[in-house]
Amino acid sequence: MTRQPAVSRLTFDDVMVPTYSPAPLIPVKAEGSRVWDSEGVDYIDLAGGIAVTALGHGHPEVLAALVSQAKQLWHISNLYTNEPVLRLARRLTDATFASKVFFANSGAEANEAALKLARRAAFDRFPANPEKVGIISFAQSFHGRTLFTVSVGGQPKYASGFGPLPGDIEHLPYNDVEAAHSAIGAKTCAVIVEPVQGEGGIRPANREFLKTLRALCDKHDATLIFDEVQIGMGRSGSLYAYMEYGVTPDVLTTAKSLGNGFPIAAMLTTDELAPHFSPGTHGSTYGGNPLGAAVADKVVELVNVPTVLNGVRERSAHVLASLRGINGRHGIFKELRGMGLLLGAELSDDFAGRAPDFVAAALSAGVMILNAGQNVLRLTPSLIIPFEDIDEGLRRFESAIPSVTDSQAAA
Repeated sequence: MTRQPAVSRLTFDDVMVPTYSPAPLIPVKAEGSRVWDSEGVDYIDLAGGIAVTALGHGHPEVLAALVSQAKQLWHISNLYTNEPVLRLARRLTDATFASKVFFANSGAEANEAALKLARRAAFDRFPANPEKVGIISFAQSFHGRTLFTVSVGGQPKYASGFGPLPGDIEHLPYNDVEAAHSAIGAKTCAVIVEPVQGEGGIRPANREFLKTLRALCDKHDATLIFDEVQIGMGRSGSLYAYMEYGVTPDVLTTAKSLGNGFPIAAMLTTDELAPHFSPGTHGSTYGGNPLGAAVADKVVELVNVPTVLNGVRERSAHVLASLRGINGRHGIFKELRGMGLLLGAELSDDFAGRAPDFVAAALSAGVMILNAGQNVLRLTPSLIIPFEDIDEGLRRFESAIPSVTDSQAAA
């Protein structure tokens, strides 16, 4: 057997395109909500691979689904269908508003498909209105890294330097009903919104805001797209967050937790819109491959049960109560917000801009957390994380706080 070459964190700098700046450690093993690095140091995972490992690491039933399918059929191309993807599509349509599903590999691809579908539907349905191509998005939104999705996303830094960018895209203030009324009109083909903004600072939408978007899309024959890549698949406390709000979109995108770490995404839509993606208009080589579909089918089966969804609400309340206690002792947070197990802690003005420092300090103390911008700490753990792991993770986080606050005081 050929010996594997030795690698270290320094190898990244030698051989990888510097798109990322990873932490100094290399995780090599994980189970449940605990991770071990190459030095044997253990970490409590309150990041969940950025809201991905909804059932934790190495879930035995998910692993069994992967292994079973791997022994049968890995890939067959979209020239054929396959049994796992049909089972998954049926499970998703049975559980949601949708009647049809398109599978892709990532949230960006699912959003790309949703935006293309909206423009294609407007092209087909309104030939007398060629200007009906406008897309409404919202400030601080994030929808992916393709050229189209960074243009639609409401954070200019991600699109800077990649022009010329796709046009006819307008960004409105999030949760601003008046702005929506002013901007959405006859030229609008789509409105895309995150029910809870993730990268934009963990900001939940107001119910009135989403209801207004629904009504305006109905009035102006526009497609309403909910980007649930991060909040979807149980993280809100419902299978999808639209169920929490009682507002149904025309298209919903889902990824991240859908595969629990196996790359898979889906665009869910209706019988009315689906035919506008006729054969040849869109596609994906790997989208809906048997391996990913078998894993995701098991994930949806395990997540979409009352014990898990109710458990999300219980864990959410527990985390928030613990964070309030930490804040009472250290006074570092301005606001706690979010939904379910997509939670954000906005730093107080005294620590503005230092979210990455808290993330690094937490890692040194043995807990993985995230930031959402420079001012917000983000927690997206497994939906079934044991309460003792929550407590231990937050204890480790609290122990790391003085390393940041003391340096601030010294400065």
